[in-house]
Amino acid sequence: MTDKIYLEQAIEDLESLLDMVRWSVSRFNDADLFFGHGTDNAWDEAVTLVMFALHLPQNITQQTGDALFHAKLTRSERQKVAELVLKRVQTRLPLPYITHQAWFCGLPFYVDERVLIPRSPFAELIQSQFAPYVSEPTRILDLCCGGGCIAIAMAHAFPDAEVDAVDISTDALDVAQINVEEHGVAHQVTPIQSDLFAAVSGQKYDLIVSNPPYVDAEDMSDLPAEFQHEPELALAAGDDGLDLVEIILKQAPEHLSEDGWLLVEVGNSLVHFEARFPGLMVDWVRFEQGGEGVFAVSRSALNEFWQKGA
Repeated sequence: MTDKIYLEQAIEDLESLLDMVRWSVSRFNDADLFFGHGTDNAWDEAVTLVMFALHLPQNITQQTGDALFHAKLTRSERQKVAELVLKRVQTRLPLPYITHQAWFCGLPFYVDERVLIPRSPFAELIQSQFAPYVSEPTRILDLCCGGGCIAIAMAHAFPDAEVDAVDISTDALDVAQINVEEHGVAHQVTPIQSDLFAAVSGQKYDLIVSNPPYVDAEDMSDLPAEFQHEPELALAAGDDGLDLVEIILKQAPEHLSEDGWLLVEVGNSLVHFEARFPGLMVDWVRFEQGGEGVFAVSRSALNEFWQKGA
């Protein structure tokens, strides 16, 4: 059966919100979509899409219960849902690129194909205010900030802190600026175009957070179609995924305050970390809400490591 026939049948035969969600789940499963950009299963993806299409809050069922699912939709509403479902299936675009909205740390952010879709376990660290590593940092750097989600969430977590949001991509910084303005944190968050630390020479920070490109060559070749819509510049980082991480580790000490900490996400490339940096004393963060591949290292540990001639 063709996509056109599926669409026509959905518009003509289905009635309720639940009908559209069920139909969407079936189409997603039939197309063997990959879920990893805000949802991890076909049902949640379908509910998110349908609520967006109908201009309803994502959490509205918490207020209405299941009753809302039995509400009947107009023909034009069914058509809008069906067209979005087919767009998701036919293009393999991650849903946040279709809705132009992603959630991080309980906050909504604008996203498009100029930036990665936020999904970092850094959210849990931000919500715990980076305990036990820092206490009330006043100067923070988000290195490789992309669309600015981490920087802005940190600004909310530390309202008295100044946050520099650095990225090499001017396209990404344009998106970050949109989010800075939408969240009203221009007085706190400063987007800066820079190749890592190049444009913040002489600046020191109590906390440096980085979610740099860290996907190794093997994983890049195996990425699902959905991930191939994201900017390669923000993903690929050499054979073992740690090319940029090494530069960050070498340059970070001169940009950290005396008691400063560096936290870096390396994802699956953590399996290569010990071989690349043998003897470096880092603390691998344990997440209660899921996720791995984030380490914390102090300025003093970095200095000791490099002074040994590593």
